[in-house]
Amino acid sequence: MMKGARANVIDAIGSTPIIKLNKVAAHVASDIYVKCEFLNPGGSMKDRVALNIIQDAERRGLLQPGSTIIEATSGNTGAGLALVAALRGYKCIFVMPDKMSNEKILALRAFGAKVVICPTAVEPDDPRSYYEVTKRLVRETPNSFHSNQYYNPANPEAHYLSTAPEIWRETAGELDVFVAGMGTGGTISGCGRYFKEKKPGFQVVGVDPIGSLYYEYVKTGRMTKPFSYYVEGIGEDFLPGTMNLKIIDQIMRVDDKECFLMTRELVRQEGLFVGGSSGAAVAGAIKYAEQLGEQHKNILVLLPDSAQKYLSKIFDDEWMRSNGFLDEEDPLGTVRDLLAQKRQRAIVAAHKGETLRNVIGLMKEHGISQVPVLDGGRLSGLLSEIDLLNYMLKHSGQMEVTIDELVEADYATVTPETRIQLLKNIFNEAKLVCVLERDDLVGVITKIDLIDYLASKRA
Repeated sequence: MMKGARANVIDAIGSTPIIKLNKVAAHVASDIYVKCEFLNPGGSMKDRVALNIIQDAERRGLLQPGSTIIEATSGNTGAGLALVAALRGYKCIFVMPDKMSNEKILALRAFGAKVVICPTAVEPDDPRSYYEVTKRLVRETPNSFHSNQYYNPANPEAHYLSTAPEIWRETAGELDVFVAGMGTGGTISGCGRYFKEKKPGFQVVGVDPIGSLYYEYVKTGRMTKPFSYYVEGIGEDFLPGTMNLKIIDQIMRVDDKECFLMTRELVRQEGLFVGGSSGAAVAGAIKYAEQLGEQHKNILVLLPDSAQKYLSKIFDDEWMRSNGFLDEEDPLGTVRDLLAQKRQRAIVAAHKGETLRNVIGLMKEHGISQVPVLDGGRLSGLLSEIDLLNYMLKHSGQMEVTIDELVEADYATVTPETRIQLLKNIFNEAKLVCVLERDDLVGVITKIDLIDYLASKRA
């Protein structure tokens, strides 16, 4: 073979460059660098995961000649698996949610894979969800292998063995903070584990989109109600087995608009041809650096995939405009607009440790059927009249007990900048929407609040 050539495309996976951000992060004291995983041959960091999953399955005898690999994917894991499968002679079936870009679907089919599309706005255990459809296809397909990126230890292991050591060598260990979007958890768990073993005090920062459940779970330990969002490849509506939340020191929250605008800025100002989850990770890293103030840290952000798969969305002005992501005013506005229009009054909240008697009196005094519960000033959960009623029916006369055991997570959280458009499906699942700004509760929204606001807009 000619000197310097790679034996095949698999040998080209890895060795992606690290580049310093200059313009979009010029206002922060820390230096922010990016790991360009979008330059892998399959177009994303998932090439490393796919290769490790397939090699692990081959070692364990789970893949034989002619096997069919089946996976639930937002596109990138599928592309990596299809790339490796093409050389190994395996067939592929990929199950995708319907919010994914058409480019991702076409790319998978280009490798000869079969693609099955499922609705996004259903519960994970719904038979139509892409998780459940994947399980059914595995049961029905002879000689199939479920790569199962959400629960396969070979996912985070790929980053522990490949991505993180590569970053450590390239930075000569001068790194202080690692930032990554939170999806399956493979990247942040695998890399985070490696970096923490290498350097005491190393910080791992996760980035989560509004609508995903990670942020509130990390902050409160409660599984709040997730809801649909647009950015692809990060965030979840359940807790994957491959996510190690104990490894995360800080979590930053981003919304669709700031993800997409940052993505466009990375291309136009830094020349980095990346996708929406990369914009999300950089936006989160900049927020983290802003919180550090004048303190200097070397921060590295992993950029998962390329812009090629989002040309018809993030880089299409008409799509961005029609979804309210450009500077033109969104006709429905934001949560901040809704709160400004509401009849202003102090937020009514209960506190952990309060008695049942006191909270019932509070709700009666203000004529409300549900109340947020605070713990040390921070949102801890929700208490509704049905919870109180059920408890009182079972425990007659016990009015001096605390409400702590009755607090539930039947609510969703947003920020003041969340677009009203995203609230449309929340109340199908959640009793209440709590508005948080830097973890402080600044407002609550009920169904009638949203109805009143939309009615005024219509008028």
